[in-house]
Amino acid sequence: MNNNYVLACIDGASLTTAVCDYAAWISLRSGAPLKLLHNIEHRPQAAVADLSGSIGLGSQEELLEELIQVEQQRNRLLMQKGKLMLDAASRRVAEAGVAEAEALQQHGSLQESLVEREEDIRVLVMGVRGEEHREGKLGAHLETVIRALHKPVLVVNTEFSEPKKIMLAYDGHDASRKALDMVASSSVFKDIPCHLVYVGDESAATTVLNEAATVLQAADVSYELVNLPKGKSDEQLCQYQAENDIGLTVMGAYSHHPLRDMLLGSFTAKMLHKTKRPLLLLR
Repeated sequence: MNNNYVLACIDGASLTTAVCDYAAWISLRSGAPLKLLHNIEHRPQAAVADLSGSIGLGSQEELLEELIQVEQQRNRLLMQKGKLMLDAASRRVAEAGVAEAEALQQHGSLQESLVEREEDIRVLVMGVRGEEHREGKLGAHLETVIRALHKPVLVVNTEFSEPKKIMLAYDGHDASRKALDMVASSSVFKDIPCHLVYVGDESAATTVLNEAATVLQAADVSYELVNLPKGKSDEQLCQYQAENDIGLTVMGAYSHHPLRDMLLGSFTAKMLHKTKRPLLLLR
């Protein structure tokens, strides 16, 4: 039995409530336990660091002590704030029907902590931006987390709405094959119609889509094959998603060629910026 858990990252941003709702939805549909994580990432305190050398001469001990006390007080407040957010998140997922959710609080690098937990994570749920980022901006940790993990990451960018249809953006490459296998095998997507979408020439689309269709058919997943004309894939997919009221998109994330991403621009980043509905990403 797979006891891996759904992990929701709670940070107090405007999307935190939606993160809780989507995490609860996945937990309930998959039967996987749910954990709520609040991370306190410590940042270098320039004031203390810069003064420590001169203070070491014995001239400003009182000021250094005061700065240290301020920093300690700041950490205590951040911990209290985090615990309040976790309490609210626990109540939210309980209202959604999750019988029990474990609340976790940790200090340090979010990316390193998630990588350490990776083996036990079934799906990671996080907002597209943090509490310090304004509308239209991506979270500072989002890309590094997605690139670092090899588990599905659901990026939430809007209020919760239970998906009635999903779109699988498929091109036949490794990451999209992982996405295909997940849609075919996961109870999360059971009984949810899948729009299997390929962007490109019809001649290639026929072969790629038919191969993928056999996997969905074998898994008894209801599907619709869609070939969008060659063009800007991100714009084509987002337009199709909006026109067909797709609730969630599943796709492979980031190529294994950072140089290609740097030169051509990352398709994943463009989708994260443009899509109006959550993205489930797999690498």
